[in-house]
Amino acid sequence: MPQIILRDVTKRWGKFYAVDHLDLEIEDNAFITLLGPSGCGKTTTLRMIAGLETPTSGRIQIGDTVVYDSEAGINIPANKRKVGFLFQNYALWPNMTVYQNISFGLSNIREEMPTYDFAAKKKAALLAALKNPAEIVRITEECRDKQGKLDAGKAYLKLIDAYTLSIDTAKELFSMKLHEAPDAAAEAKRLSERLKGQLEDIRKSHRGKGEELNEEFALVKGGKVVTSVRRLTNEEIDLSVRRVARIVKIGMFMDRYPAELSGGQQQRVAIARTLAPKPQVLFMDEPLSNLDAKLRLEMRYELQRLHLETGSTFVYVTHDQMEAMTLATKICLINNGVLQQYDAPLSVYNRPNNLFVADFVGNPSINFVEAKGSQEEDGSIRLSMLDGVKAVFWSNEKLSLAQWLTEAENEEKERQEKTSRQSKDKKYVEKGNKDETFRYHISRIDEEPESMQAQQVLTDEDFVLGIRPENIGFGEEGEIGGTVFGAMPTGMESTMKIAVGNYLLTSVIFGNTVYKIGETGKIRVNGNQVLLFDRKHGKCIAAGSLALMS
Repeated sequence: MPQIILRDVTKRWGKFYAVDHLDLEIEDNAFITLLGPSGCGKTTTLRMIAGLETPTSGRIQIGDTVVYDSEAGINIPANKRKVGFLFQNYALWPNMTVYQNISFGLSNIREEMPTYDFAAKKKAALLAALKNPAEIVRITEECRDKQGKLDAGKAYLKLIDAYTLSIDTAKELFSMKLHEAPDAAAEAKRLSERLKGQLEDIRKSHRGKGEELNEEFALVKGGKVVTSVRRLTNEEIDLSVRRVARIVKIGMFMDRYPAELSGGQQQRVAIARTLAPKPQVLFMDEPLSNLDAKLRLEMRYELQRLHLETGSTFVYVTHDQMEAMTLATKICLINNGVLQQYDAPLSVYNRPNNLFVADFVGNPSINFVEAKGSQEEDGSIRLSMLDGVKAVFWSNEKLSLAQWLTEAENEEKERQEKTSRQSKDKKYVEKGNKDETFRYHISRIDEEPESMQAQQVLTDEDFVLGIRPENIGFGEEGEIGGTVFGAMPTGMESTMKIAVGNYLLTSVIFGNTVYKIGETGKIRVNGNQVLLFDRKHGKCIAAGSLALMS
């Protein structure tokens, strides 16, 4: 499967930038989720890679092929990019059976392909199956009902799945009636000898024409595989349909119509239809959003298994961060058309680039606590927060705060200079949907409207702490006092709101302890994954441990 490379890709409508100068490299066989709030540019990015949307500028490459380049005037249409697209709406034909829905796209394929001898291929498939006659008999006998009557249709499906056969080949294997033979092994040997003779006659016929058959039974002439521009044969279509039906486990539904299927079964049909032409890349645009919560969880496992079995590159759009965290090998988090972070799920969770990423990823949401402080000679950062609570932050890695702040200022200057250079280009269009500083939320008991909050002049001593709910402990041991403001037990854990003065901290306590509203206790901050952000730039400075002073 190919690598996908996006270079400086932009899509805008007038002054609205849906995607703003995006650089992205999607590795071979990756499972990438494009994550972000509604309207951030996820689906637009997906559609541009697939060829369903034309970028305003930039370059897109799939494998060794440049499929779009604004400078070179290249724009390969979607049907030539060999990609599969699974929409939020499954778009199944209601008047077609499951089999017809999956095979519909295959019947329209017309391209240069090897020329096969399908008669020889069929005999070879039968020979391979006949090597284990006892298994054929066992599979067939399993298809008898309580009255002992044999269900031929069920037997065909089981033989197809067991030996990767087309329906016609499965019917021929069943018609050999090994299950009725007094000695199945002897009968299989007799049938095999006959098939070997027929296969050799076919090979001799080809040799007489100066041709050979390779291992896949494609015609070879002069050392080269013979190709022709043609459509898929019924045998090839059937094999493809049966292959994908086996992968998504819908072989028993082939004769049903979409209205006769559940939501999850319809989803599997849509996936099978997308996989049938063997696309280089599989694109999925929120494909699970129409399913209920239980089925959605089930289908996540199915998609993980599907990714492993097909070895394809998956690019998946979602606004559900739980889906992104559980499915992806890498998360591409976008906001207002701008890439915020592209990293492994746990890296995005444990070490977010900025306040927006920290806030968007995680459920329950991260706690933000404003603090003031400075770095001491020993490397620690002394802080004051929560209206007078003293604390010490220790970075997990060696940190020079002054150096970090200088580098952050230089990066900001470079960004502004780049924007200034771009604005001088004749083709430049000013961005109407301006990139604004992310406004994080501080949870309080009595909250003032934003319009009434005084604007502060930020200095290098202003920070924001990000503390995940699972890192806040509550009980008899701790450094500062707190009161239970709300508690929601779920069995294995309890999610709580703990009041510290006028501030509310969200905590997740594992176990089945019941907490009552108004109950008092002590708060402690556990672990070394507390995040320190620069309040002026909103960037993450470091991860480390936080010691509260009683």
